[in-house]
Amino acid sequence: MSVNGDRPYTADEMMAVEAARRLDDSTVCFVGIGLPSLAANLARRTHAPGCTLIYESGTIGAKPMRLPLSIGDGELAETADAVVSVPEMFAYWLQGGRIDVGFLGAAQLDRHGNLNSTVIGDYDHPSVRLPGGGGAPEIALGVRDVFVMLRQSPRAFVERLDFTTSLGDNVRVVVTDLGILEPGDGELTLVAVHPGTTVDEARAATGWELRVADEIRETVPPTDEELAALRALETKGRSSGTA
Repeated sequence: MSVNGDRPYTADEMMAVEAARRLDDSTVCFVGIGLPSLAANLARRTHAPGCTLIYESGTIGAKPMRLPLSIGDGELAETADAVVSVPEMFAYWLQGGRIDVGFLGAAQLDRHGNLNSTVIGDYDHPSVRLPGGGGAPEIALGVRDVFVMLRQSPRAFVERLDFTTSLGDNVRVVVTDLGILEPGDGELTLVAVHPGTTVDEARAATGWELRVADEIRETVPPTDEELAALRALETKGRSSGTA
């Protein structure tokens, strides 16, 4: 397992812990695979055991012991309170306003929280064709709060999206490997940096002139309990702590 300099945790672990802390027992959470799943399951295994996890495959209240490899992982259905059809999950749960938090990632993010997961370059002749929106556009507008988890770089944090897949209207926080951004006056603002990271590093990793809060706080490092619970959720066949 790699670590950040002399810190006994990885950038991904810091991101997962910071996102997990924002969930509580009453949260109904639409979970994606990867870091969002790690964050949501960490919350459920530590301070928020009553958190309800919903995966796009239609599993409601899933309680996996290890991170699922995909939304079709059998353990999600085996441990769920209910399994519904995908149309029912979107129409009744998502469009019905029954989901509090939705996690999203993307290839590009702009200063307003809009996301691109469709193409890099011109739409008709892209340099990279990405997996596409899937359920992301509906999730972005259907949940109360959108949490974005994305590694920060000028290539990802761009002045102008190549394509707008999901609107940023409901983005409440962007958790990166460098710090935390929250919306203010219609624009994302850096409000915190992770231990060992500077504001200048966050600015250099952003493709627009990053707005910075008057008072910047430092996020609290993962506790031993959080790291132990997080690493117990290691993905089948691969350590979740691998950067």
